[in-house]
Amino acid sequence: MRKARKMRASLFAFPVQLMVIRTRFAPSPTGYLHIGGARTALFSWAYARKLGGTFILRIEDTDLERSTQESMQAILDGMSWLNLDYDEGPFYQMQRMDRYKEVLQQMLDEGKAYYCYTSPAGLDAIREAQRARGEKPRYDGHWRPEQGKVLPAPPEGIKPVVRFKNPLHGVAAWNDMVKGKIVFENSELDDLIIARADGTPTYNFCVVVDDLDMGITQVIRGDDHVNNTPRQINILNALGAALPQYAHVPMILGSDGERLSKRHGAVSVMQYAEDGFLPEALINYLARLGWSHGDEEIFSMQEFIAWFDLRHISKSAAQFNPEKLRWLNQHYIKLADNTRLGELVRKHLVERGVKMNDTPQLEAVIVLYKERVATLLELADEAEVFYIEVHAEQELLDAHLVPEVLPALRELAERFADVAWEAPALAALIKELLAKHNLKMPKLAMPLRVMLVGQTHTPSVDAVLALFPRETVLARMKKYL
Repeated sequence: MRKARKMRASLFAFPVQLMVIRTRFAPSPTGYLHIGGARTALFSWAYARKLGGTFILRIEDTDLERSTQESMQAILDGMSWLNLDYDEGPFYQMQRMDRYKEVLQQMLDEGKAYYCYTSPAGLDAIREAQRARGEKPRYDGHWRPEQGKVLPAPPEGIKPVVRFKNPLHGVAAWNDMVKGKIVFENSELDDLIIARADGTPTYNFCVVVDDLDMGITQVIRGDDHVNNTPRQINILNALGAALPQYAHVPMILGSDGERLSKRHGAVSVMQYAEDGFLPEALINYLARLGWSHGDEEIFSMQEFIAWFDLRHISKSAAQFNPEKLRWLNQHYIKLADNTRLGELVRKHLVERGVKMNDTPQLEAVIVLYKERVATLLELADEAEVFYIEVHAEQELLDAHLVPEVLPALRELAERFADVAWEAPALAALIKELLAKHNLKMPKLAMPLRVMLVGQTHTPSVDAVLALFPRETVLARMKKYL
């Protein structure tokens, strides 16, 4: 990661020159980095990279009850695995409490915020009465100071919250870079709590101060934040700040059209690493979830950056297709460097407790099997049989070690003792014995596969034989002949 610059304490902690792009990814550490968050991070990262801007990572950790160190680390690990490097950060909101309190006090002093002593029970009663009258439940402005209004004396024993004095008239509007023109009537927004009774600032307020101080020019985030945007715009206006551009990306749905959940694949990004997916495959797939460049399905990160444009993001929700992701992963496994694949597969095998040795060379196994699998776990499954004791199922033995083929198999085992141990010589020997015993290739190849690896489907049997040490082949055949 590039070394982060230290934040300054002034209101404009990060001065922004004209046309300098600054985007941010601001997850809450209340869970893992999931698919939706990773796509948001990718789009924000790509926008900054394309336009020569700055990409910032900010951890919004003010939810003390739900934020965990484990979740924070999961976010950092996920960003690192996906190679989404950030230029500044990570910044943590809990380390900026003095700054938030400074701005809160400024707004109180300027009459743009006020103390509210209505208790939670009182708020519930107000809302219940409003519902009974068929009205939208909302704070009634009881403690809102207005010209000519006399406020009651603050009640004893109640610590006040701080509310933002939202405009009563006009609109909060913006031209969304994805969705187009969006307008909210200010009369529909009540006075937002911007600091709790214990003094801690709330999400929408912290976001505004952070975006302002960090000079964020484009806020790219999920469309579940659309309803937060008018409130944030009004607070920014109250602070006399220039507004960033907003881009709200549609949500991701499961293949059945329902909201994405764990059963659809909405798991931790790092779970995909554990399940044998390559980061470039997941990145490529996420890029195509709601964004497109013509009919291009497969592209490099360099191409993605060059092509990326927020205007090409769909306004409708994207659907997660796990089979499409597997197809992409299979493509990238085929292209991947064999040494790199060997290191990744070795890690999976060691985690299974497989004792690795150098016979056969794992890279040689990778070369033989990489075009037959869709994940690294499947590649590890294929490679594992070369390093563990294999016990073929009796059903397979009964089906393929039939009396008519046993003489040829026994002769083959004898001839294996002194044949040159390389694929061409092994293939020639097998062909010779097929002719001698009047057998078709499957009749001899199938039982060989069953005895060697416990399955009937492998690459060319001579290539598989050549990977094994001669002694291992003879020992495995001896068990059944």
